[in-house]
Amino acid sequence: MQHLKIYLDGEFVNEPDAKVSVFDHGLLYGDGVFEGIRFYNGRVFLFDEHLDRLYDSAKAILLTIPLSREDMHEVVLETVRQNKLRDGYIRLVVTRGKGDLGLDPKKCAKPTVFVIATTIELYPAKYYTEGLRVNTVPTQRVSAAAVSPAIKSLNYLNNILAKIEGNLYGAQESILLNQQGFVAECTADNIFVVKQGKIFTPHVSDGALGGITRRLMFTLAREMGREILEANLTRYDLFVADELFLTGTGAEVVPINEVDGRKIGPGKAGPVTLEFIKHFREKTQNTGVPIY
Repeated sequence: MQHLKIYLDGEFVNEPDAKVSVFDHGLLYGDGVFEGIRFYNGRVFLFDEHLDRLYDSAKAILLTIPLSREDMHEVVLETVRQNKLRDGYIRLVVTRGKGDLGLDPKKCAKPTVFVIATTIELYPAKYYTEGLRVNTVPTQRVSAAAVSPAIKSLNYLNNILAKIEGNLYGAQESILLNQQGFVAECTADNIFVVKQGKIFTPHVSDGALGGITRRLMFTLAREMGREILEANLTRYDLFVADELFLTGTGAEVVPINEVDGRKIGPGKAGPVTLEFIKHFREKTQNTGVPIY
């Protein structure tokens, strides 16, 4: 059996040997940052944008990444090469590193860095035409005054609690509201509303991660002669939407057919959503940083 090769603190090791200390603060406290990155057709998609966010997230939590951006760039590419992949998913993680059982990050002498490259299918193909069943959950998005949603940190318990509630409902994804009752984001995706030909998405300040794929939708919209507006959205806006779709690195662009028991539009992918899916897939196949 051939094992995945994992980059771990300067070495490429077989997956069974890719081990971190039980005293690592990423494990003990979720103290660290990460990126999920896709590669298609032998190219890493939106690579610079993901590295920008990784280093910005690390700076925001006063975590010094022990690799230069140029070195990190090469490490990620080499991890994919080591696994002889052309299409798949990269998980790039930087933790505070090994410390003691106290919270103090000053006790962590050196950050831990690891990179995984493997294949992924977040949703079966049928959902990209039929759409997802989605619910809103009681768990609220953590306040931006507590933890900025711009930081892509390892602490995902808020999202996991929402995912558990979605699983109990039988939903494929779940929507979190903020303390004011406005739509923030899904457990792992950003959300877009299409109404009477106009496209809306929540403000980042409402608790939405500034997703890389979310940002790409603004670019695609301009190329398509459309416009996306940021707005304070409520559950009502979701219920009466003509179309809804989600975006994320793993999910890509996927339609919603139902929210809290309300059928959305045609009950499957609508024309605007399908247009975004088409343009997104064209970008993934024709742009990106070459791996080989």
